[in-house]
Amino acid sequence: MTSSATLPGDPPGGRKAVAVWSIGVSVYFVAVIFRTSLGVAGLDAADRFEVNASALSTFSILQLLVYAGMQIPVGLLVDRFGTKKVLSLGALLFTLGQLSFALSPSYGMALAARALLGCGDAMTFISVLRLGNRWFPARRSPLVAQLAGLIGMGGNLVSTLVLSRLLDGIGWTGAFVGSSLFGVLVLVLTLLFLKDHPDGHAEPAARPASRGARFVRRQIAEAWREPGTRMGLWVHFTTQFPMMVFTLLWGMPFLVEAQRLSRATAGELLTLTVLSSMTIGLVYGQIIARHHRARAPLALGTIATTGLLWACTLGFPGDRAPMWLLIMLCAVLGACGPASMIGFDFARPANPPERQGTASGIVNMGGFTASMTMLLAVGVLLDLTGDNYRIAFSSIFVLEAVGVTQILRLRLHADRRERERLVASRVEAVHVPA
Repeated sequence: MTSSATLPGDPPGGRKAVAVWSIGVSVYFVAVIFRTSLGVAGLDAADRFEVNASALSTFSILQLLVYAGMQIPVGLLVDRFGTKKVLSLGALLFTLGQLSFALSPSYGMALAARALLGCGDAMTFISVLRLGNRWFPARRSPLVAQLAGLIGMGGNLVSTLVLSRLLDGIGWTGAFVGSSLFGVLVLVLTLLFLKDHPDGHAEPAARPASRGARFVRRQIAEAWREPGTRMGLWVHFTTQFPMMVFTLLWGMPFLVEAQRLSRATAGELLTLTVLSSMTIGLVYGQIIARHHRARAPLALGTIATTGLLWACTLGFPGDRAPMWLLIMLCAVLGACGPASMIGFDFARPANPPERQGTASGIVNMGGFTASMTMLLAVGVLLDLTGDNYRIAFSSIFVLEAVGVTQILRLRLHADRRERERLVASRVEAVHVPA
C-alpha cells in the first residue's frame, strides 16, 4: 500500500521534523482562531453593524469566497516558492485582517477586513500539508495531515472558549485586537526558524520554462486529470461543510434562537463539536495509516451519519429538539473535519511531489465552496421564511446528495488509477541503483 511503503528518497522525520512542522502548524492554529472568531461573535456583529441574517452571512461568505478562490493560486505558489515564503505572507495578511476587523467602524470596512483575513488564511493549510510531506516519510502522511487538522480544531476551541469570554469581558475591540497579537508571534517564529525541507532533500531547481503561464496551465490540468484529485475534491466538498457552517457562523444562532438555549449552553455544545473533532481526527488518522482502503467507507459513513442526525433534529416533533439529540448532533458534526482530511489522502498518492501543492489546492476548494454555498443558502432562507431554521438547514441534504453522487461515480476509477501508479512506483523502486 502507498500509505505504508517506504519510498526512495523519503525524508527521515525525527525531532527536528516535529519542531519545524510545529511552527508551521502554529500558523494554521492561529489562522483557524481568526477564521472561526465570527462563529462566537455573530450575534455581537449583527448588533455592532446593525445587519440582518443575509448581511451577517456575507461576512463568512466573502471570507470563504476569497479562501476558495485562492486555493489553486496558493498551491501553485507553494510549489513554486516553497512553504516559508507563502506561510509568512499568509500570517502577515490574516493578522492585518483580524486587526482591521477589530477597528472597523462600518460594515463595508469590516467586510474588507474579513476578505483580507480570508486571503491570508488561504495560504496556511496547503503550506502546512506540503511541509509535512517534505519533512516526514510518505507512510506518515495520513496521520500527520490528521494531526494538523486536529491542531487546527484546537484553534476553533480557543475561539469557542476564550474569545467568547473576552467578548463578554473586555468587549469587541479589546478581544479582537488582543487576539491579533498571536498572529504577530507566529509570523516572527516563521521568519526566524521555519525551513522548507530537511538538509539533503531539496527539490531539483525549477527550469526557466516552469515559471510561465504554460507551466501553470499544465500543473492544473495534470492535477485535475487524475481521478484521485477529483475524488479528493468531492470527499472534501461533502464532508466538511456541515461542521464548517455550524461552527463558523450559524451554530450559535441556531442553538440560541431556534432551540432556545442560553449562550453558555450553546457554547458548550459548540465546544463538544470541536472536542469530538479532535478525538475523531486521531482515530481516523490511525485507521487510514493502517488500512488505506478504509478511506471511502469512513467518508461515506460520516456523510450518512451526519445526514441522519440532521434529519432527526430538524424533523423532531415540537418546537425544539431534546438535549440528548442536540448532543448527538454536535458530537457527530465533529467527525466532519477529520473526514474532510481524507480527501487529501486520495489526491496525495495520485500526484508527484512537485504537484502536491496544486493538487491539495484543488481538493481544498471543495469543502470551502460547499460551505460558502450553504452559508448563503441559510442566510437567504432565514430572511425569506421569517427565521425558520428547519427550512434553512434542510439545504444541507441537497449538497450532500450532489457530493455523494460524484464520490460514487469516481470511486472505482480513482482506485484503479491509484493501483496503476503503485505498481509503477514499485517497479521504479526495484530499478533504483543501490
